[in-house]
Amino acid sequence: MGARRRAQRELSDLLAVEFTEPVPAGVEIDDLTIAGGGGPLRARRFRPASVIGALPTIVWLHGGGWTGGTIDELLNDRLCADRALRSGVQIIALEYRLAPEHPFPAPVDDAVAALADLRERADGLGVDAERLGIGGNSAGATIAATTALRQRDIGAPLHHQTLEVLPAALRIVGASMGRLLLPAEKESVERLADTYRAGAPLAEASPLDAPEHRGLAPALILAAEFDPLRDGATAYADTLRRAGVPVVLRIGRGHDHASPRSHRPLG
Repeated sequence: MGARRRAQRELSDLLAVEFTEPVPAGVEIDDLTIAGGGGPLRARRFRPASVIGALPTIVWLHGGGWTGGTIDELLNDRLCADRALRSGVQIIALEYRLAPEHPFPAPVDDAVAALADLRERADGLGVDAERLGIGGNSAGATIAATTALRQRDIGAPLHHQTLEVLPAALRIVGASMGRLLLPAEKESVERLADTYRAGAPLAEASPLDAPEHRGLAPALILAAEFDPLRDGATAYADTLRRAGVPVVLRIGRGHDHASPRSHRPLG
């Protein structure tokens, strides 16, 4: 697993150099230690340098198929820094635990513990606890959506959730998966989802299959036209809307699963 993760990291960094811009000036970046579900975790904070005081804050969960990815990826640094500068939001990227060593619910437990820690230390970390949210891309978006459900259930609702190229269900939803993936690729995606779920009920691990969606944080859902996961993401947006949750859905025309995070065209 270690060799595979190193290879994924190297490929991610090569693609980041090709398709994203360097970390912009005007962003303060530092490493933190944040509480996790099984002990302290590393985190990386991105904060607009021009702003003093408490800021709206989002805990950000990287992608990687639930089994890979890290906050140390060049892609993570570049995009989190760019988004913090553009939005005026403090972004705290969390090094959550990975499957198969730590399958569901460990990554969700990590995010829940991190949010509680940030609330407790809000003054010292410049966090506006009233505007604290969760977000992630790809597999991280699944974890983020499930974390938002958990936060609601424990009476600690969030201010917002941002779900980018979201695998909303740990099962096939709609036609986009079959239309845009070869059979072997589809089987690979299903294996990754099964590795993360580790036999847990879909109602617990799969956001779309949760029994109740009312009372969740307002959601920004970013999908891509040619993403095999698109139909699941749009189904989740529809489900949240029916539950009375404010939703903004954006579908990137001409984009695939990876390209919404690129600054430059892929073609």
